[in-house]
Amino acid sequence: MKILFLFLFSLAGCIGNLEGVEGYRAAILHFLDDPAKGTGSYEYYEDGVLLVDDGKVIKLGPAMSILDELEEGVTVHEYPHSLIVPGFIDTHIHYPQTDMIASYGEQLLEWLDKYTFPHEKRFWDKAYADKIANKFFEELLRNGTTSALIFASSSRASAEAIFEAAEERGMRVISGVSLGDRNLPDYLLKQNGPAYEEAKELIAKWHGIGRLRYAVTPRFAPTSTEQQLEMVQRLLEEHPDLHLHTHLSENANEVSWVQALFPWSEDYLDVYDRYGFLRSRSLFAHSIHLSDREIRRLSESGSAVSFCPTSNLFLGSGLFKWRPCREQGLLIGLGTDVGAGTSFSLLKTMGEGYKVAQLQNDKMNPFEAFYLATLGGARALDMDAYVGNFEEGKEADFVVLDLEATPLMTFRMGHSKELLDRLFLLMILGDERNISETFIMGKSAFSR
Repeated sequence: MKILFLFLFSLAGCIGNLEGVEGYRAAILHFLDDPAKGTGSYEYYEDGVLLVDDGKVIKLGPAMSILDELEEGVTVHEYPHSLIVPGFIDTHIHYPQTDMIASYGEQLLEWLDKYTFPHEKRFWDKAYADKIANKFFEELLRNGTTSALIFASSSRASAEAIFEAAEERGMRVISGVSLGDRNLPDYLLKQNGPAYEEAKELIAKWHGIGRLRYAVTPRFAPTSTEQQLEMVQRLLEEHPDLHLHTHLSENANEVSWVQALFPWSEDYLDVYDRYGFLRSRSLFAHSIHLSDREIRRLSESGSAVSFCPTSNLFLGSGLFKWRPCREQGLLIGLGTDVGAGTSFSLLKTMGEGYKVAQLQNDKMNPFEAFYLATLGGARALDMDAYVGNFEEGKEADFVVLDLEATPLMTFRMGHSKELLDRLFLLMILGDERNISETFIMGKSAFSR
């Protein structure tokens, strides 16, 4: 990184008093809309400047134009051979599984019983929960992730640890205690009366505080009785601005299990629909084995899904119906789903998403992939009024990507001049080594 101290003066067209403003100069890309909607969906500056003041974006444009408008001295940080993009948004990740990532040899239901449930018992210890939360956020920032929808465990301590760690770092985060009142080990069960009161207390303490929001988080349909689903519905009705975060149709055996537990349901999604879960600010992770009816119903309800390709491949769960979901206009974000997911990197997640599409005789365009990791993810989580792109007034969460992080990438970038080709190289060859610097509200939160 180079730093220039510019003292440029203009009598006309000046931006104004720039005391405290900082500039960031590199190639810059952000999205204004979904690339599937055609031209004009993004802005790209081969040599651009992003101006930030008090944690907010105040201007973006071509470097020469921006620099000519500056009225008084401002520090401009230069990043050669780099691309600045909005901070990545992870729409589904399990922080209690941070230190069980890459556990061997099972599919979903067996993996939960063998690894996940026993491991989560540790999160009643607040000191342990704090330790893992700090490691978890360290990994997010190392990988360029600035916002996330996060599954906690069943313990209050696990949710408190996440909110405290996120607040300390100033990150935009959504989380909540995981709920389940059956088909779980005794230590993970949440009975409805105490769970309802606990949720109300946590909502009052954390929801809407700074950049934090609360998500009512039933683990998945098989671990909740109808009485608990009614309790979740009550919380959502009492607090309509809450989020809803759960799993849907991840595994074929899971889908069959849901049909056996809820024989009155038309399909898996119908269980959630019966209790009012389908709505804006509801996100259903995985959503692999969906019928056409379920895809249409999710789309028309304003619900969102999280596409978690590394996890789906690792557990052998199946192939997300990428193109049918896109064609129905369904809100989609990318999720790493650590620890069934195999990396905190949304660059690697994009690359695996491309492969999932290829296995279905389709292609994930790199513009689509970067949209999903930024503005698309923000829309899926109903936070696009605050983050997701560089529109004026939005929070300045952004990532500096090193285009030459490895010798192979340096070599290949030298032969790739088009933006599409460079983005594709980042999503296929890229990982945490490409994250040169991560910014939260205009402040450096990680620097390689």
